[in-house]
Amino acid sequence: MPKMTPSEAMTEVLVQEGVTHVSGILGSAFMDMLDLYPAAGIDFISVRHEQTAGHMEDAYSRLTGKAGVVIGQNGPGITNYVTAVATANMAHTPMVVLSPSAGSISVGWDGFQECDTWNLFKPITKASLRVPHPKRAADILRTAFRAAYAMRGPVLVDIPRDYFYGEIDEDILHPSQYRVAPGGIGNPQHFQAAVDLLRQAKRPVILAGRGVVDAGCVGVIKMLAEFLGAPVATSYMHNDAFPCDHPLWTGPIGYMGSKAAMRILRDADVVLAVGTRLSYFGTLPQDDIHYFHKDLKIVQVDINPMHIAKTHPVAVGLCADAKDASEELLRCLKEAMPPVADLTGVCNRVKSELDTWYAEISQIAGESTLEGRMHPRKALEVVGKFVTENNVIATTDIGNTSSTANSYLRFKNPKRHVATLTFGNTGFAYQAALGAQLACPEDTVLSIAGDGAWGMSLFEVPTAVQYNLPVIATVYNNGAWCAEKKNQVDFYNNRFVGADIWSNSYAKIGEAMGADGYTVNTQADLANALETAKAKRRPAVIEIMTDGNRLAPPFRRDALALPTRFLPKYEHLDKKHF
Repeated sequence: MPKMTPSEAMTEVLVQEGVTHVSGILGSAFMDMLDLYPAAGIDFISVRHEQTAGHMEDAYSRLTGKAGVVIGQNGPGITNYVTAVATANMAHTPMVVLSPSAGSISVGWDGFQECDTWNLFKPITKASLRVPHPKRAADILRTAFRAAYAMRGPVLVDIPRDYFYGEIDEDILHPSQYRVAPGGIGNPQHFQAAVDLLRQAKRPVILAGRGVVDAGCVGVIKMLAEFLGAPVATSYMHNDAFPCDHPLWTGPIGYMGSKAAMRILRDADVVLAVGTRLSYFGTLPQDDIHYFHKDLKIVQVDINPMHIAKTHPVAVGLCADAKDASEELLRCLKEAMPPVADLTGVCNRVKSELDTWYAEISQIAGESTLEGRMHPRKALEVVGKFVTENNVIATTDIGNTSSTANSYLRFKNPKRHVATLTFGNTGFAYQAALGAQLACPEDTVLSIAGDGAWGMSLFEVPTAVQYNLPVIATVYNNGAWCAEKKNQVDFYNNRFVGADIWSNSYAKIGEAMGADGYTVNTQADLANALETAKAKRRPAVIEIMTDGNRLAPPFRRDALALPTRFLPKYEHLDKKHF
């Protein structure tokens, strides 16, 4: 075995895993390994806040299929990753968190920057591993990559800071020697039950999720849809899971999604849900459309057996890779039945429902606004068109405007949409956009964030400038935390506490940080700014002045109730006084 240090051994694991960069903020705890990166061919991407590194690598992994790697100083550097790692965990994104900790001989003395991050990260990772001895450093890191890919999520590796040093004997292994690529179709017998159900279906619908994108099987889903004569919807905030220019595309389901998709799904008798866990929030009724009705028969395909029937009872569950299962299902269907001969009727139904929905959202966008302010939907019309026509990668945040974007983001190709998803944290979009640009340097990348989320992101504009990442940030200046403001309108009688946000000019702040800044309040000016930013290929901040009084429906209606007050001093706030 070659002689090396633990730092060298772990660096060689990264090299063998094809890691080309690691993101974070430098710190003394891991400086011995950091010193090796240039010679190893690994770039270190230095950010302004560790949370950004986590969101960057989340997006990088979603677009490349490679596990992102982050690192930080023991204690506060690693705790800054909590939100980003929790986001990646709920988004099923492979990631490895290199987590230095206090020196092994000082654990428990409450020393400088000591924190039990190993236990802290257990609930928000697929595994929280600890290097028990310097000789195990490479082995534990290999285990982390194996777990991250196998279980689809982040894995933390706790490394006592003195364990980077020393002298060990270690074999350098290729990943094929310690992990295998996921795949397979699961139990073949289950496919016959799925075929029988789909063959008898009168109104089948396909729901395509993240797994369809990750597995690269959009083409197979198209063939299945055309064979069955089944309209196709995409799962919540995975708008790139089926091409919007296909005549069977109905749009995304879920909050602020396509009513066309949800109405068609409501009328289905069988749904083939591929590569989706059918998340609770993503399948809640919207606008009184109960599209996952009690009589719906579900054939669910997911690579994780714990996701099947987690939120909805299924008629058939196929624990399998989305692509392998889709190909096998198509093969079995071709043996069992002829294809639908004429798609005219179902395509006309889809078009009719889409036209109705388009008319509905167009009418809302036509509402009057304050002078000098755009309706947020008018802005999203322009941004959505720009994204679709230019094959742009779009990242979305959480909040009023970002959620409304679900109605306007339409993609012709997969791996174009990166959303914060179920964890729903603000500040995600721009930070993820930087990672998306790292993953796809030749593509145009655009982030969508309201001014609240932008306030949690703007400090990374210098990072974009430093690394020449020409992300186009669209910032919707509506002067408020509008999603929460809507709750205060509907449930608290327009009593606004903490809802207002003030800024002089986000565009000028962007300029001061080295980016190009644009301030717009018309569709024409917005379209021109987008085209100019795309052509210039420089970091850009487009500040869109929108009306903060034009609010979307409550995001969490299920979690709120009209207030009841008992103490006399608060009696005037009771619901009976509304």
